Amino acid sequence: MEFNKQTVKALLGVVCGGIAFAAALLHLDVVAGAAGWLLGILSPLLLGCAIAFILNVPMRALERCLFPHAKKANKLRRPLALLLTVAAVSAVLALAGMVIVPGVRDAVTSIAAQVPEAFERLQESAARLQEYLPLLANQIEGLSIDWAGLSQKAVGLVQNWGKGLLISGGGLVSGIVSGVTTFFIGLIFSLYILLQKEKLARQGRQLCYAFLPEAAADQLLNILRLSERTFSSFLSGQCLEAVILGTMFFVSMTLLHFPYALLVGVLIALTALIPIVGAFIGCAVGALLMLVNDPWQALWFIVLFLVLQQIEGNLIYPHVVGSSVGLPSIWVLAAVTVGGSLMGILGMLVFIPLCSVLYALLRQLTVHRLKQRRVPAEKWREPPKK
Repeated sequence: MEFNKQTVKALLGVVCGGIAFAAALLHLDVVAGAAGWLLGILSPLLLGCAIAFILNVPMRALERCLFPHAKKANKLRRPLALLLTVAAVSAVLALAGMVIVPGVRDAVTSIAAQVPEAFERLQESAARLQEYLPLLANQIEGLSIDWAGLSQKAVGLVQNWGKGLLISGGGLVSGIVSGVTTFFIGLIFSLYILLQKEKLARQGRQLCYAFLPEAAADQLLNILRLSERTFSSFLSGQCLEAVILGTMFFVSMTLLHFPYALLVGVLIALTALIPIVGAFIGCAVGALLMLVNDPWQALWFIVLFLVLQQIEGNLIYPHVVGSSVGLPSIWVLAAVTVGGSLMGILGMLVFIPLCSVLYALLRQLTVHRLKQRRVPAEKWREPPKK
Protein backbone atom coordinates (compact mmCIF):
# COMPACT_ATOMS: atom_id res chain seq x y z
CA MET A 1 0.00 0.00 0.00
CA GLU A 2 1.35 3.41 -0.98
CA PHE A 3 1.08 6.01 1.79
CA ASN A 4 0.16 9.04 -0.25
CA LYS A 5 -2.13 11.87 0.72
CA GLN A 6 -5.34 10.10 -0.34
CA THR A 7 -4.43 6.89 1.54
CA VAL A 8 -3.68 8.81 4.74
CA LYS A 9 -7.03 10.61 4.49
CA ALA A 10 -8.84 7.30 4.00
CA LEU A 11 -7.08 5.72 6.98
CA LEU A 12 -7.84 8.72 9.16
CA GLY A 13 -11.48 8.56 8.11
CA VAL A 14 -11.69 4.86 9.01
CA VAL A 15 -10.02 5.44 12.40
CA CYS A 16 -12.22 8.42 13.26
CA GLY A 17 -15.32 6.53 12.16
CA GLY A 18 -14.37 3.56 14.32
CA ILE A 19 -13.76 5.78 17.34
CA ALA A 20 -17.11 7.55 16.83
CA PHE A 21 -18.94 4.22 16.46
CA ALA A 22 -17.33 2.84 19.63
CA ALA A 23 -18.22 6.00 21.57
CA ALA A 24 -21.82 5.76 20.35
CA LEU A 25 -22.03 2.14 21.51
CA LEU A 26 -20.68 3.07 24.95
CA HIS A 27 -23.19 5.93 25.33
CA LEU A 28 -26.34 4.57 23.69
CA ASP A 29 -28.61 6.43 26.12
CA VAL A 30 -27.06 9.77 25.14
CA VAL A 31 -27.32 8.91 21.44
CA ALA A 32 -30.96 7.84 21.84
CA GLY A 33 -31.79 11.03 23.73
CA ALA A 34 -30.11 13.18 21.11
CA ALA A 35 -31.92 11.33 18.31
CA GLY A 36 -35.27 11.79 20.08
CA TRP A 37 -34.58 15.49 20.62
CA LEU A 38 -33.64 15.94 16.96
CA LEU A 39 -36.70 14.04 15.75
CA GLY A 40 -38.90 16.19 18.00
CA ILE A 41 -37.52 19.32 16.37
CA LEU A 42 -37.76 17.96 12.83
CA SER A 43 -41.15 16.24 13.27
CA PRO A 44 -43.19 19.06 11.60
CA LEU A 45 -40.82 19.02 8.62
CA LEU A 46 -40.85 15.21 8.37
CA LEU A 47 -44.65 15.23 8.62
CA GLY A 48 -44.76 17.87 5.88
CA CYS A 49 -42.61 15.70 3.63
CA ALA A 50 -44.92 12.74 4.23
CA ILE A 51 -48.05 14.81 3.49
CA ALA A 52 -46.42 16.24 0.37
CA PHE A 53 -45.54 12.76 -0.87
CA ILE A 54 -49.13 11.55 -0.36
CA LEU A 55 -50.75 14.60 -1.96
CA ASN A 56 -48.29 14.51 -4.85
CA VAL A 57 -49.83 11.28 -6.19
CA PRO A 58 -53.30 12.71 -7.03
CA MET A 59 -51.90 16.18 -7.75
CA ARG A 60 -49.59 14.79 -10.42
CA ALA A 61 -52.50 13.03 -12.12
CA LEU A 62 -54.62 16.18 -12.03
CA GLU A 63 -51.75 18.27 -13.35
CA ARG A 64 -51.47 16.05 -16.42
CA CYS A 65 -55.18 16.49 -17.14
CA LEU A 66 -55.45 20.26 -16.63
CA PHE A 67 -54.90 22.29 -19.80
CA PRO A 68 -52.54 19.77 -21.42
CA HIS A 69 -52.12 21.80 -24.63
CA ALA A 70 -52.34 25.35 -23.24
CA LYS A 71 -48.84 26.75 -22.78
CA LYS A 72 -50.14 30.00 -21.33
CA ALA A 73 -51.70 28.09 -18.42
CA ASN A 74 -48.40 26.60 -17.19
CA LYS A 75 -48.19 29.01 -14.26
CA LEU A 76 -51.78 28.27 -13.21
CA ARG A 77 -51.62 24.49 -13.67
CA ARG A 78 -49.65 23.70 -10.50
CA PRO A 79 -51.58 25.92 -8.03
CA LEU A 80 -54.92 24.81 -9.48
CA ALA A 81 -53.98 21.12 -9.30
CA LEU A 82 -52.82 21.56 -5.71
CA LEU A 83 -56.02 23.39 -4.77
CA LEU A 84 -58.20 20.69 -6.35
CA THR A 85 -56.18 17.96 -4.60
CA VAL A 86 -56.56 19.52 -1.17
CA ALA A 87 -60.26 20.14 -1.84
CA ALA A 88 -60.81 16.54 -2.99
CA VAL A 89 -59.02 15.00 0.01
CA SER A 90 -60.88 17.31 2.38
CA ALA A 91 -64.20 16.42 0.71
CA VAL A 92 -63.52 12.68 1.05
CA LEU A 93 -62.67 13.06 4.73
CA ALA A 94 -65.73 15.27 5.29
CA LEU A 95 -68.05 12.77 3.58
CA ALA A 96 -66.58 9.95 5.65
CA GLY A 97 -67.18 12.00 8.79
CA MET A 98 -70.75 12.76 7.70
CA VAL A 99 -71.39 9.02 7.38
CA ILE A 100 -69.50 7.84 10.47
CA VAL A 101 -70.54 10.46 13.04
CA PRO A 102 -74.35 10.09 12.60
CA GLY A 103 -74.00 6.30 12.47
CA VAL A 104 -72.02 6.19 15.69
CA ARG A 105 -74.47 8.61 17.30
CA ASP A 106 -77.41 6.38 16.37
CA ALA A 107 -75.56 3.33 17.67
CA VAL A 108 -74.84 5.06 20.99
CA THR A 109 -78.50 6.08 21.23
CA SER A 110 -79.53 2.47 20.60
CA ILE A 111 -77.13 1.23 23.27
CA ALA A 112 -78.45 3.81 25.74
CA ALA A 113 -82.01 2.63 25.02
CA GLN A 114 -80.97 -0.91 25.96
CA VAL A 115 -79.58 0.17 29.35
CA PRO A 116 -82.94 0.09 31.26
CA GLU A 117 -83.61 -3.43 30.04
CA ALA A 118 -80.13 -4.46 31.14
CA PHE A 119 -80.79 -3.04 34.63
CA GLU A 120 -84.08 -4.92 34.80
CA ARG A 121 -82.30 -8.17 33.97
CA LEU A 122 -79.70 -7.35 36.61
CA GLN A 123 -82.39 -6.78 39.21
CA GLU A 124 -84.02 -10.09 38.34
CA SER A 125 -80.68 -11.84 38.77
CA ALA A 126 -80.15 -10.14 42.12
CA ALA A 127 -83.64 -11.20 43.26
CA ARG A 128 -82.86 -14.80 42.37
CA LEU A 129 -79.70 -14.62 44.48
CA GLN A 130 -81.50 -13.38 47.59
CA GLU A 131 -82.21 -16.90 48.77
CA TYR A 132 -78.47 -17.51 48.96
CA LEU A 133 -77.71 -14.28 50.87
CA PRO A 134 -78.24 -15.67 54.41
CA LEU A 135 -75.71 -18.40 53.73
CA LEU A 136 -73.24 -15.85 52.39
CA ALA A 137 -73.83 -13.59 55.41
CA ASN A 138 -73.03 -16.43 57.83
CA GLN A 139 -69.80 -17.15 55.97
CA ILE A 140 -68.80 -13.48 55.95
CA GLU A 141 -69.39 -13.18 59.70
CA GLY A 142 -66.89 -15.97 60.26
CA LEU A 143 -64.17 -14.00 58.48
CA SER A 144 -61.98 -11.48 60.27
CA ILE A 145 -61.49 -8.50 57.98
CA ASP A 146 -59.77 -5.23 58.85
CA TRP A 147 -62.39 -2.95 57.34
CA ALA A 148 -60.72 0.23 58.64
CA GLY A 149 -57.42 -0.64 57.01
CA LEU A 150 -59.13 -1.57 53.76
CA SER A 151 -61.07 1.72 53.72
CA GLN A 152 -57.86 3.71 54.25
CA LYS A 153 -56.17 1.85 51.41
CA ALA A 154 -59.19 2.45 49.19
CA VAL A 155 -59.14 6.21 49.96
CA GLY A 156 -55.42 6.38 49.24
CA LEU A 157 -55.90 4.49 45.98
CA VAL A 158 -58.67 6.86 44.88
CA GLN A 159 -56.48 9.88 45.72
CA ASN A 160 -53.60 8.47 43.69
CA TRP A 161 -55.93 7.79 40.79
CA GLY A 162 -57.26 11.34 41.00
CA LYS A 163 -53.77 12.83 40.94
CA GLY A 164 -52.80 10.60 38.03
CA LEU A 165 -55.97 11.56 36.17
CA LEU A 166 -55.25 15.27 36.60
CA ILE A 167 -51.65 14.86 35.48
CA SER A 168 -52.61 12.71 32.49
CA GLY A 169 -55.44 15.11 31.64
CA GLY A 170 -53.00 18.04 31.52
CA GLY A 171 -50.58 15.97 29.47
CA LEU A 172 -53.40 14.96 27.12
CA VAL A 173 -54.46 18.56 26.52
CA SER A 174 -50.88 19.67 25.88
CA GLY A 175 -50.33 16.66 23.62
CA ILE A 176 -53.44 17.50 21.57
CA VAL A 177 -52.38 21.14 21.23
CA SER A 178 -48.84 20.10 20.24
CA GLY A 179 -50.17 17.53 17.75
CA VAL A 180 -52.53 20.02 16.09
CA THR A 181 -49.77 22.62 15.88
CA THR A 182 -47.35 20.10 14.38
CA PHE A 183 -49.95 19.00 11.84
CA PHE A 184 -50.70 22.52 10.60
CA ILE A 185 -47.02 23.42 10.39
CA GLY A 186 -46.41 20.19 8.46
CA LEU A 187 -49.36 20.91 6.17
CA ILE A 188 -48.11 24.40 5.31
CA PHE A 189 -44.60 23.03 4.76
CA SER A 190 -46.01 20.34 2.44
CA LEU A 191 -47.76 22.97 0.32
CA TYR A 192 -44.46 24.82 -0.15
CA ILE A 193 -42.79 21.55 -1.13
CA LEU A 194 -45.44 20.72 -3.72
CA LEU A 195 -45.36 24.18 -5.26
CA GLN A 196 -41.56 24.06 -5.65
CA LYS A 197 -40.86 20.34 -5.98
CA GLU A 198 -38.85 20.62 -9.23
CA LYS A 199 -36.60 23.30 -7.75
CA LEU A 200 -36.07 21.27 -4.56
CA ALA A 201 -35.32 18.13 -6.57
CA ARG A 202 -32.76 20.03 -8.67
CA GLN A 203 -31.06 21.34 -5.53
CA GLY A 204 -30.97 17.82 -4.08
CA ARG A 205 -29.31 16.49 -7.24
CA GLN A 206 -26.76 19.32 -7.08
CA LEU A 207 -25.88 18.34 -3.50
CA CYS A 208 -25.50 14.68 -4.47
CA TYR A 209 -23.13 15.40 -7.34
CA ALA A 210 -21.25 18.06 -5.35
CA PHE A 211 -20.39 15.89 -2.34
CA LEU A 212 -20.47 12.31 -3.70
CA PRO A 213 -18.53 10.54 -6.43
CA GLU A 214 -20.40 10.64 -9.71
CA ALA A 215 -21.01 6.88 -9.82
CA ALA A 216 -22.29 6.87 -6.23
CA ALA A 217 -24.54 9.86 -6.96
CA ASP A 218 -25.96 8.12 -10.04
CA GLN A 219 -26.67 4.98 -8.03
CA LEU A 220 -28.25 6.94 -5.17
CA LEU A 221 -30.52 8.90 -7.51
CA ASN A 222 -31.58 5.70 -9.31
CA ILE A 223 -32.52 4.12 -5.97
CA LEU A 224 -34.46 7.25 -4.95
CA ARG A 225 -36.36 7.30 -8.25
CA LEU A 226 -37.20 3.61 -7.88
CA SER A 227 -38.34 4.20 -4.28
CA GLU A 228 -40.54 7.12 -5.33
CA ARG A 229 -42.21 5.11 -8.08
CA THR A 230 -42.70 2.13 -5.80
CA PHE A 231 -44.15 4.06 -2.86
CA SER A 232 -46.45 6.03 -5.17
CA SER A 233 -47.71 2.83 -6.78
CA PHE A 234 -48.23 1.24 -3.38
CA LEU A 235 -50.25 4.23 -2.19
CA SER A 236 -52.44 4.13 -5.29
CA GLY A 237 -52.91 0.37 -5.03
CA GLN A 238 -53.72 0.52 -1.32
CA CYS A 239 -56.36 3.20 -1.86
CA LEU A 240 -57.88 1.22 -4.75
CA GLU A 241 -57.95 -1.95 -2.63
CA ALA A 242 -59.65 -0.10 0.25
CA VAL A 243 -62.34 1.26 -2.08
CA ILE A 244 -62.94 -2.21 -3.55
CA LEU A 245 -63.26 -3.83 -0.11
CA GLY A 246 -65.56 -1.12 1.24
CA THR A 247 -67.77 -1.40 -1.84
CA MET A 248 -67.90 -5.19 -1.48
CA PHE A 249 -69.13 -4.89 2.11
CA PHE A 250 -71.66 -2.17 1.30
CA VAL A 251 -73.17 -4.12 -1.62
CA SER A 252 -73.22 -7.49 0.15
CA MET A 253 -74.68 -6.04 3.38
CA THR A 254 -77.33 -4.16 1.41
CA LEU A 255 -78.35 -7.30 -0.50
CA LEU A 256 -78.48 -9.35 2.73
CA HIS A 257 -80.42 -6.60 4.58
CA PHE A 258 -77.81 -6.00 7.27
CA PRO A 259 -78.10 -2.72 9.20
CA TYR A 260 -75.44 -0.01 9.10
CA ALA A 261 -74.37 -1.06 5.57
CA LEU A 262 -73.06 2.38 4.56
CA LEU A 263 -71.43 3.04 7.94
CA VAL A 264 -69.64 -0.31 8.03
CA GLY A 265 -68.60 0.00 4.37
CA VAL A 266 -67.00 3.40 4.99
CA LEU A 267 -65.35 2.23 8.22
CA ILE A 268 -63.86 -0.83 6.56
CA ALA A 269 -62.71 1.24 3.57
CA LEU A 270 -60.89 3.65 5.90
CA THR A 271 -59.37 1.00 8.14
CA ALA A 272 -58.41 -1.14 5.13
CA LEU A 273 -55.73 1.46 4.34
CA ILE A 274 -53.77 -0.51 6.95
CA PRO A 275 -52.51 -3.51 4.93
CA ILE A 276 -54.07 -6.96 5.41
CA VAL A 277 -55.29 -6.55 9.02
CA GLY A 278 -56.84 -3.07 8.98
CA ALA A 279 -60.27 -4.32 7.93
CA PHE A 280 -60.54 -6.35 11.15
CA ILE A 281 -60.88 -3.07 13.06
CA GLY A 282 -63.92 -2.16 10.95
CA CYS A 283 -65.28 -5.68 11.47
CA ALA A 284 -65.01 -5.33 15.26
CA VAL A 285 -66.88 -2.00 15.21
CA GLY A 286 -69.60 -3.35 12.89
CA ALA A 287 -70.09 -6.50 14.96
CA LEU A 288 -70.34 -4.43 18.14
CA LEU A 289 -73.01 -2.20 16.59
CA MET A 290 -75.08 -5.20 15.51
CA LEU A 291 -74.56 -7.07 18.77
CA VAL A 292 -76.73 -4.56 20.63
CA ASN A 293 -79.79 -5.25 18.49
CA ASP A 294 -79.36 -8.88 17.47
CA PRO A 295 -76.45 -11.14 18.53
CA TRP A 296 -77.25 -13.65 15.79
CA GLN A 297 -77.05 -10.92 13.17
CA ALA A 298 -73.64 -9.93 14.54
CA LEU A 299 -72.54 -13.57 14.23
CA TRP A 300 -73.68 -13.77 10.60
CA PHE A 301 -71.91 -10.48 9.89
CA ILE A 302 -68.66 -11.98 11.22
CA VAL A 303 -69.19 -14.98 8.91
CA LEU A 304 -69.75 -12.60 5.98
CA PHE A 305 -66.62 -10.67 6.93
CA LEU A 306 -64.51 -13.81 7.05
CA VAL A 307 -65.73 -14.87 3.60
CA LEU A 308 -65.10 -11.47 2.01
CA GLN A 309 -61.79 -11.13 3.85
CA GLN A 310 -60.60 -14.44 2.42
CA ILE A 311 -61.54 -13.33 -1.09
CA GLU A 312 -59.87 -9.96 -0.59
CA GLY A 313 -56.77 -11.24 1.19
CA ASN A 314 -56.02 -14.13 -1.17
CA LEU A 315 -57.21 -12.80 -4.52
CA ILE A 316 -57.66 -9.03 -4.62
CA TYR A 317 -55.00 -7.61 -2.28
CA PRO A 318 -51.92 -9.51 -3.47
CA HIS A 319 -52.79 -8.87 -7.11
CA VAL A 320 -53.84 -5.21 -6.79
CA VAL A 321 -51.16 -4.05 -4.35
CA GLY A 322 -48.57 -6.67 -5.28
CA SER A 323 -48.76 -5.85 -8.97
CA SER A 324 -48.74 -2.11 -8.28
CA VAL A 325 -45.40 -2.36 -6.47
CA GLY A 326 -43.95 -5.16 -8.60
CA LEU A 327 -43.78 -7.56 -5.65
CA PRO A 328 -45.01 -11.18 -5.86
CA SER A 329 -47.99 -12.09 -3.69
CA ILE A 330 -46.03 -14.29 -1.30
CA TRP A 331 -43.58 -11.48 -0.53
CA VAL A 332 -46.45 -9.04 0.04
CA LEU A 333 -47.75 -11.29 2.81
CA ALA A 334 -44.22 -11.78 4.17
CA ALA A 335 -43.57 -8.01 4.19
CA VAL A 336 -46.81 -7.33 6.10
CA THR A 337 -45.99 -10.04 8.66
CA VAL A 338 -42.43 -8.87 9.29
CA GLY A 339 -43.29 -5.16 9.24
CA GLY A 340 -46.18 -5.62 11.66
CA SER A 341 -43.99 -7.62 14.04
CA LEU A 342 -41.22 -5.00 14.05
CA MET A 343 -43.04 -1.67 13.85
CA GLY A 344 -46.77 -2.30 14.13
CA ILE A 345 -49.11 -0.46 11.77
CA LEU A 346 -46.36 1.84 10.49
CA GLY A 347 -44.26 -1.20 9.62
CA MET A 348 -47.13 -2.70 7.62
CA LEU A 349 -47.46 0.51 5.62
CA VAL A 350 -43.73 0.91 4.97
CA PHE A 351 -42.43 -2.62 4.55
CA ILE A 352 -44.38 -3.51 1.38
CA PRO A 353 -42.88 -0.73 -0.80
CA LEU A 354 -39.54 -1.07 1.01
CA CYS A 355 -39.39 -4.80 0.24
CA SER A 356 -40.41 -4.02 -3.32
CA VAL A 357 -37.44 -1.66 -3.69
CA LEU A 358 -35.09 -4.25 -2.21
CA TYR A 359 -36.61 -6.93 -4.44
CA ALA A 360 -36.05 -4.81 -7.57
CA LEU A 361 -32.48 -3.95 -6.57
CA LEU A 362 -31.69 -7.59 -5.80
CA ARG A 363 -33.16 -8.64 -9.14
CA GLN A 364 -31.02 -6.09 -11.00
CA LEU A 365 -27.92 -7.15 -9.09
CA THR A 366 -28.62 -10.83 -9.73
CA VAL A 367 -29.05 -10.30 -13.47
CA HIS A 368 -25.85 -8.23 -13.56
CA ARG A 369 -23.90 -10.89 -11.67
CA LEU A 370 -25.19 -13.67 -13.91
CA LYS A 371 -24.05 -11.74 -16.97
CA GLN A 372 -20.67 -11.06 -15.41
CA ARG A 373 -20.14 -14.74 -14.59
CA ARG A 374 -21.55 -15.80 -17.99
CA VAL A 375 -23.88 -18.39 -16.49
CA PRO A 376 -26.03 -19.99 -19.22
CA ALA A 377 -29.73 -19.20 -18.85
CA GLU A 378 -30.76 -22.84 -19.13
CA LYS A 379 -28.97 -23.59 -15.85
CA TRP A 380 -31.21 -21.33 -13.78
CA ARG A 381 -34.45 -21.27 -15.81
CA GLU A 382 -35.22 -24.95 -15.37
CA PRO A 383 -33.97 -27.56 -12.90
CA PRO A 384 -31.38 -29.93 -14.35
CA LYS A 385 -32.78 -33.17 -15.70
CA LYS A 386 -31.69 -36.33 -13.97
